[in-house]
Amino acid sequence: MSGHTLFVGEGNFSFSSALSKLSPENKITATCLQQQEDVKHEGAAANIQMIRDSGGTVLFGVDCTRLEECASLQGAVFNRVIFNFPHCGRKSGVKKNRELLKNFFLSCVKVLDEHGDIHVALCNGQGGTPADQPMREWQNSWQVVAMAAEADLVLSSVQPFKSEEVERYKCTGYRSQDKGFHVENALVHVFTRSLPYTTPVRVTMKEIVGDQRVQYYVPIELSDFMTRDFLCSDSVHPIKLVQDYVVNGLEERCCITMTTKPPPFLLNSEQLQTASLDGDDVTESHCYEIQLLRQEPLTQKVNETELRCQLAYLDLKEKHTDPIESCVESGSTTDTAVPNKSKNGRSMERLHVNPTGEYRPDKATPDVHKPNEDTSGVERPDVDTEKGSVGVFFVLRPSLLPQMEEMTARRGEAKERGDLQTGKVVPVEEQIDGSHCRENTGASIGRMLGISGLVFRDVPISPWAPPVFHQLLLRGLFPAACQPITSLGQTLERLLSPHGVSVVKEAGCLYLTAQPMGAVGRVFASVGKHAEGWVQVTVSLNLDLIASCLFSLPDWRLLWTRDPCFSKCFDPCLPLHPPLGEPQPSMPLFRQPSLFSRRLSFDVSFWKGPSAWDDRNFHALAREACLGAVEKVELVDFFSRQEQQALRTSYCYRVTYHSHSHALSHTKALELHRRLESLLCSHLHVTIR
Repeated sequence: MSGHTLFVGEGNFSFSSALSKLSPENKITATCLQQQEDVKHEGAAANIQMIRDSGGTVLFGVDCTRLEECASLQGAVFNRVIFNFPHCGRKSGVKKNRELLKNFFLSCVKVLDEHGDIHVALCNGQGGTPADQPMREWQNSWQVVAMAAEADLVLSSVQPFKSEEVERYKCTGYRSQDKGFHVENALVHVFTRSLPYTTPVRVTMKEIVGDQRVQYYVPIELSDFMTRDFLCSDSVHPIKLVQDYVVNGLEERCCITMTTKPPPFLLNSEQLQTASLDGDDVTESHCYEIQLLRQEPLTQKVNETELRCQLAYLDLKEKHTDPIESCVESGSTTDTAVPNKSKNGRSMERLHVNPTGEYRPDKATPDVHKPNEDTSGVERPDVDTEKGSVGVFFVLRPSLLPQMEEMTARRGEAKERGDLQTGKVVPVEEQIDGSHCRENTGASIGRMLGISGLVFRDVPISPWAPPVFHQLLLRGLFPAACQPITSLGQTLERLLSPHGVSVVKEAGCLYLTAQPMGAVGRVFASVGKHAEGWVQVTVSLNLDLIASCLFSLPDWRLLWTRDPCFSKCFDPCLPLHPPLGEPQPSMPLFRQPSLFSRRLSFDVSFWKGPSAWDDRNFHALAREACLGAVEKVELVDFFSRQEQQALRTSYCYRVTYHSHSHALSHTKALELHRRLESLLCSHLHVTIR
C-alpha cells in the first residue's frame, strides 16, 4: 500500500502504527475523536510515538463525520481512508450506527482522491450483505451499502479482516471500553466512487434509406445506445468476443462471410412489409416509429458504396480532432460522422469524405441539447399510435432480417448473371472481411452470409428484455439432405450448453434458451424461392443475452456501463480474461462495479390525460427519466369511474430501481421517481394522485 492513508476513529492506534511499520513508503495520518489527554487505552502512547517516528501524523479531536471542518486536514487528499469497527459508543442501536456510517461517507468523499477507496471493517453480520455468514435481516443490519450510496459510493469488494497478519494489533473500544470487538469472521468493505448518472441527450441522425436522404431524432431514451461501437474490429468488449466465438465455432460446419458494412438503422414501411419478421418473433407493435425531420430524394446519382455505408460514430466533444477513420475506396465517395462544430451540443452529422481525406458538411443539422442539460422540458414528438395509417412510415430496425433479405436477393441476382462465379463483380454491400472465411474440409455443409448490429424493440421494461441489443444474423442455402438445421443446432449446443444455454426443437425450429433470460436465439428455415431439395436456413442470436449468460453477468445493462474497469477485465492480454469455450467458474471473473446493490420500488398512481392510453409511452418515459436505473415496471392496478358526466381512468404502476454499475441510494431513487412523475405530467398530461 502506498500513497497517503487516513485512519479515522482510532482507539489505541495499534492498527495504524503496525501499518506505518509495514509500509514505511506510505504516508499515514491517524486520527481519533478523543482529545489527547482522554486517550488512555493500553499501549496507545507507544503506538502514537511509533507513528510519529515513522514520519506519520497523529491528530486528536477529529470527528470523522466532519472531516472537512478539521483545520489540520484542510487541502489534504487521501488515496485511502480506513475506519475499523465504527461504533457510536455505549449501547447504541443500529439506527444510530447507520447514521454514523452515512455521515462518515458523506464527509469522507470530500477528502478522498478521485480514484481512492474507503475501507470499513465491520463485525460479521453488521454490514447486511450476503458476504456476512450468517446474513442478518436487512432491517436489523447497519445497511452499509445503502449508507455509502448516499455519498455516491459503491461497494467494490469484500475481504476478510485478517487481524492475525497485523503485528501487535489489539482491537479496543467496544461500548466505549477498553474491550475488543468480536473480530472473528469480520469483513472489510471496500468502497469506491460511483460513475455519475448521465442525463440523456437528443441525437440527430442522417441516413440514406432507399432513394431518400432522411434526417431524424433518435428517441431520447435510446440515445446512449447509439454512439457505442462494441463490434468494431479491434474491440475486446464481451459482445464482440461472443460473436467471434460463435462465428469461429460455426465455421467448423460451414464457411461464413461477415459483412463489414452494417445497413442503416432506419427501415421504411415497404422494407418492413415485404420482409418476413415471423422468424424473429417481431410484430409491428415492437417497432419504434420515427417521425422524420427532413426527407428529400437523392438529387444526384450516388455509387453503391455511399448508398450502403453506415453511419460511424464518435464520442462527440466541443473541440474535435480529425474525423474518424472510414472505409474509403479508390475513386469512390463514402459517408462518415464527425462532430458538429456548433456549440449547441452534440449531434451526429453526416459528412462526405473523399479519397483525399477532405470533408465538407451536409446541410445544417438541427440544434441538439448539451450533454449536461436536463431534457425533462424537451418537447417530444407526438406518438402516432396508428402506424402506417397514412403513406410511408419509418421505423428503427427491429431486426436485421429485412436487410438480410435485400442482401441475399441482390446476391442471387448477381449469381444469376454469373458475376459471383466468375469473380468479375462483387457488390459493394457484400464486401467481406476475408479473415472470417476459411475453407473447411470434410464436415463443411455449405456457406453462410453474416451480418450483425444493433436492433431496436419497443418492449416493456423487464429484467431481461433490452430495448436495444446486438443481433447476429447468419443465412445460407443448404442441401436439405444435410439436415442443416439439426447440424447447426448441434454445433451451437456444443458451443453454448456448457454455459447454460439449451437448444429445444419446436415446430421444425430450434430455440436457444437460458435461465433466467429466456429465449436468446433461434434457428429456422427461411421462406423463399429455392430449387427443390434445397433449404434456406437462418440463425438469429441475441448477442447481449448470450454474453450475459457466458460471462455470468447478473444484468444485461452491465454490458453498456461506461466503467473502464469493466471492459479492461475482458482484455485478452490480461490474465483476468475469461476463457470462452471452457466451463466457467461459479463466480464471474470480472470486477462488478457495484456489489450487493439493493432494489428499491415506488408506486406512481395517476389519472390519465385526455389522449388514448398507450402503455409503451409510460415505459419510454420511465427509461428516459430513470437514467438506466429502472429494472422493472409493473401495472399494479387500474380502474375507471364516472365523475361529473366524464369517465376517468386511473393507473397505478410499480417501478423497481436497481443498478449494478451506479450507486443507488433511497434518496437518488426517489429523485428519479419524482423526475418520472414530472415527465408523465408534462408529456402525457396525467394528474398524479
